[in-house]
Amino acid sequence: MSIVVFDPDSTEDVDFKDRMRHPAAADSAGGMWLSDTEPSYIDADALRKGRLAKLRAWMREAGYGGVVLFDPYNQRYATGSRNMFGYFLRNSTRYFFIPTDGPIVLFEYPQSYHVSMVLDTIDEARPSKLVWSSVSGRDDETAGPFADEIAELLKKHGGGSMKLGLDRCSHLQALALEKRGCDVKDCQGEILAVRAVKTPEEVKCLQVSMAGAEAAVYAVREAIKPGVSENELFAIMYGEVIRQGGEFIETRLLTSGQRTNPWFNEASGRKIRPGELLALDTDTIGCYGYYSDFSRTFRCGPGKPTDYQKSLYRMAHDQVQHNISIVKPGMAFREIAERAWKIPDRFVDQRYTSVMHGVGMHGETPFIAHAMDYETYGRDGIIVPGMVVSVESYIGEKGGREGVKLEDEILITDTGTELLSRFPYEDEFLAGAA
Repeated sequence: MSIVVFDPDSTEDVDFKDRMRHPAAADSAGGMWLSDTEPSYIDADALRKGRLAKLRAWMREAGYGGVVLFDPYNQRYATGSRNMFGYFLRNSTRYFFIPTDGPIVLFEYPQSYHVSMVLDTIDEARPSKLVWSSVSGRDDETAGPFADEIAELLKKHGGGSMKLGLDRCSHLQALALEKRGCDVKDCQGEILAVRAVKTPEEVKCLQVSMAGAEAAVYAVREAIKPGVSENELFAIMYGEVIRQGGEFIETRLLTSGQRTNPWFNEASGRKIRPGELLALDTDTIGCYGYYSDFSRTFRCGPGKPTDYQKSLYRMAHDQVQHNISIVKPGMAFREIAERAWKIPDRFVDQRYTSVMHGVGMHGETPFIAHAMDYETYGRDGIIVPGMVVSVESYIGEKGGREGVKLEDEILITDTGTELLSRFPYEDEFLAGAA
């Protein structure tokens, strides 16, 4: 009996000629999707090619010969490829070489080349040089072979430029690349700026992702009753996100009663009592990797909200609505901060960390700080059509019993804004005179 020795780093079994196409791809007019959870009306081919074209246009303008992408979000933006997403958020062992012009090379985790070679945005797969190097203490040994391969590709396909962008890596890899003649630049901020303006197909993905997140929040709202725990409600929300075709929730921001003040506590085993508030933030990576970010606050019955609960809710509602109303294409970030809703003094200490922030594949640029925080957190820039932002509010005074979290997601259009989050506010908090 003969024993076949299999080399996990070999790519000989990968059919690059036909890119291991899935049979369904041949008849898919809009390009193929990797699962049946994504909407068929989105032109997946246009989605991928549109994002890659934007990335390469920036690279060309900035004089890059190529970029090496370790960040799974950037990898997905550039190619549409996803593989063990959570694992590679913390392990930089999977990376792409993308030249300004020329073949895109994926350096993949062993045995999983087939996951991404269905995509026509990827020309070749090779074994990663960095697999398990950090956990085995071999980073110093692997940095050289890694840099040799990347430098060779850059010389061959960089169009004469040795300027190389890295979105994240250890200093060992960067130093090794510089020793081989590469002009290494940190390009993460530049890539996020490219991603800030969405293509039409990206907007469709954001809309579908939002519909799934809204369904999850509705399921939570329907399940609120005395005795249910925060963890149980969070499990309901997470389950519905997955059922709707979403992927994961970045945070565990679902709290009740006194745990709503201050904000940023996470879901626990605490059981909800009658009359208490329940606040949540979706922070959901939904359809095809697009983010849904809105917040709502509910009340556990029976009975009616107190005057204090109503006042908190109305202020949060007013803050969100006012800040949406002032946003216009062409406005400077600083102007938005200066014209934003004025937070009453007793709520300033526990204000939310931004007036609004960008949304795409996750919470992104732009980040618009409060006027009082602008010198610390703010940056200059202009709101332009195609950006998507979430408009934030948290109202809860220091030492207060409860707090209210509200947030809506909007698309910047040529003439103003379009509301992407449609989940209604609670009439019982807004009824009657303010």
